[in-house]
This record gives sequence, structure tokens and C-alpha cells, in this order.
Amino acid sequence: MSTDAPTTAAGTLAGPATLAGAAGTVPAAASAAEAPVNDRARFGFEVGATLPTGGRTGVIHTPHGDIRTPAFIPVGTKASVKAVRPDEIEDLGAQAVLSNAYHLYLEPGPDIVDEAGGLGRFMNWHGPTYTDSGGFQVMSLGAGFKKVISMEATGEQNDDAVAAGKERHSFVDDDGVWFKSHLDGSRHRFSPEVSMGIQHRLGADIMFAFDELTTLVNTRGYQEESLERTRKWAVRCVAEHQRLTAERSHRPYQALFGVLQGAQYEDLRRKAARDLGAMDFDGFGIGGALEKENLGTIIRWVCEELPEDKPRHLLGISEPDDLFEAVKTGADTFDCVSPSRVARNAALYTNDGRFNISAAKHKRDFGPIDPECDCYTCQNYSRAYLRHLYKAKEMLFSTLCTIHNERWTVRLVDSMRQAIEDGPDRFAELEAEVLGRYYA
Repeated sequence: MSTDAPTTAAGTLAGPATLAGAAGTVPAAASAAEAPVNDRARFGFEVGATLPTGGRTGVIHTPHGDIRTPAFIPVGTKASVKAVRPDEIEDLGAQAVLSNAYHLYLEPGPDIVDEAGGLGRFMNWHGPTYTDSGGFQVMSLGAGFKKVISMEATGEQNDDAVAAGKERHSFVDDDGVWFKSHLDGSRHRFSPEVSMGIQHRLGADIMFAFDELTTLVNTRGYQEESLERTRKWAVRCVAEHQRLTAERSHRPYQALFGVLQGAQYEDLRRKAARDLGAMDFDGFGIGGALEKENLGTIIRWVCEELPEDKPRHLLGISEPDDLFEAVKTGADTFDCVSPSRVARNAALYTNDGRFNISAAKHKRDFGPIDPECDCYTCQNYSRAYLRHLYKAKEMLFSTLCTIHNERWTVRLVDSMRQAIEDGPDRFAELEAEVLGRYYA
């Protein structure tokens, strides 16, 4: 059963309330039945319909089910999408979840997750899983930037940039990174081999090579130096991944994606794509610092260099205009914490834009968040009730609002997938209709 939501003539995202299809392709018992099989052939990617601009549909095959692309992947940083049960994430149409190697390394530890049977078994999620390498958190938390490092770094060029009022807690060398835990200040070491060891024990279907994240304030010279360091780390990640795959034959095959850096320099981005594209990766992650207006251009640069038969994951994107730009230029999957994070802070998505439920005008508004939304929250609760939960600091608020925002985002990308299958004219129409309403 497809989870694609048909669009109306006005471009709204109307869809059925039954959403068991994409996320429910693998039964609960599949994980146990498949655990002994360690066959790389069980991971693959098939390209479907295409757009003249580079966009495409496809299917990623993993040991724990298929992912129909393009697809939005909700983030469960610590093996949990905050405030929402795994079965609720499945019901809202998500096909996979992404967790964070840095945070799971610090607590509970990859050995615990491994003993539990891997990430999916540990968190009771039966579909495909991703883990990132931890590189973003090591660099961004270590310099005090948090999310600012990825999209909004400003100021004069400075290769030792640290956020105002913060101290540096990560130190890069050619072998790896020393860093202090944001939890207790304890000192730790990540290298390509350490990251691969952690991620193999976490057991996700798709994991990412360890890379160095730079900021927009780093000089051109440092960007070049860092890109070469990341290339060498990629070589080491592939070698360690192959060694651990052979050693851990009792676990399903885990795909390894290389991560492309290069900031906003065309020659560096293309070089990174050529260098990593020639390595034995199963797919690729597009990461690094960039400005919003350059997103589509950078994706086009790297997709022109990458192999067409391997999937491309864009790290940390969820705004509607960014998703449309990324899909039409060739990215296949996306993850971002924003839908759940802003939901917990009272910001909710609708087809007519984002609004804050805490505003006084919603006190006696007994309509749903979005009358065109098919999520559990919109079908059962009013804005007035949700505002009450927020003001009363009830935990249920985060659950209901996260369900809505994640469903809205998942369904938006699902509608893009259907539009590509319907043809390039339909995709252009959908983009104009959706963005015209959302940003009006």
C-alpha cells in the first residue's frame, strides 16, 4: 500500500488516514529472522522516474525494508523521536529513522545497543535505520556553535572560530579529534576507525563515514586542508568498514555512505564528489556549511559528479522551499530535527504557513491545526485544546504536536515523489502551489 498523499487542484496535501504502507513493509519478526544474514547484495538502490533538473524517484533496499525516495527521515537522536512512540512514527508514514552516533556513544554506549540486537531492536523500530558519524556534534558542540555552524555562520574569516562566550572543546589533527563530552566534560577520542566501530555496534542499516565539518568562517586554505583530511579519513573508514563487516558476519549488512564537504566552493565540492564517488561507498551524504540560497546549486554540482546508481542523503534539511530545491536537483533522502524541535516549542506547520499555537487568538479556536491534514492530531484535537496543553505544561502537548509536524513533513516529500512520477510539469505545478501558499 502506498503512503503517497494525492494533491488537490489547489495543491494542498490531502490524503487518507490509513498510513500503514511504507513504514510497515517489514513485519516485527523480520529483524530476528534476518539477523544472521550478512550479504551486501541485500542493500541496493534503483532509480525510477526522473526530472530534467536532476530530480528522481527510487527505492533503497535495506535488510529491514525498502525506502521509497524521495523521503524525509525523522530524527531520533538518542534512539527516540522525542515524545513519540515508534509505532506512532510508523503510523504517520515515516519509512526510516536516523539516530546519532555521538549521543549514543556517550549514553547508553554502543556496547549496550549491540547487546540489545542493534538500534532497531533496542528502540522497537522494525524498519530501516540510519546513524550519522558523530562528526557534526563533535565539531559544532566542541566550538559552541550548535546548529548555527551549519547554515548561519557569519563574521570575518577565522580558522579557530568559537561561538561567543564559549570555549573550544574539540581539537582536530590528521588522525582524528579529541573532544570533551557536553554531558560531564570527560575527554574522548574519535577517529575514522573509532566511528566505524561505534556505528557497527549500533547496527543501523545505513551509516556515514567520519568527516570534518568546517564553518563558513574558515579560510579557503583551511577548507582545502580539511577536505584532504576528510578524503583520507574516508579511505580509512572504507577499510575499517570492510574489516568489521567480515568480522561481524552475525549481523545484517550495513551500508556506508561517504560525506561530501567543501563549503560553498564549486571546485572543492566537485573534487569531493569525484574523490569519494570513486571509493567503495554504498551511497553519499551531502553535508557541510552552506548558505540557503546556494543549496540547489551545491547539490547540482555534486550530483553531476556522483554515480547515478547510488543514493544521496542531504543532511539537516526540512524547510519546504529547501526540500523542493533539493528534490528537484537530485537529493534522495533528508533528515532534520526541526519538525520535532519546533513542535515542542509551539510552532506548527500548515499548508498556509507556520504559526505559533501559544498565541491568544487560539484560546477559543476549536478547529484542527490544519483542516487539510490527515494526521492523528488534526483528526482528534483542536487548537484550543493544544494551546491549553502548552500553557499547562502537559507532556501530551509535545507528543501531539510532534506527530503533526512530522506527518506534515513526511507527507510533503511523499507528494513530491508522486509528482515526479506524474511528470515534470506536475512537479513544477506542485512546487508553485505549495510554496505559494506556505510562504504567502
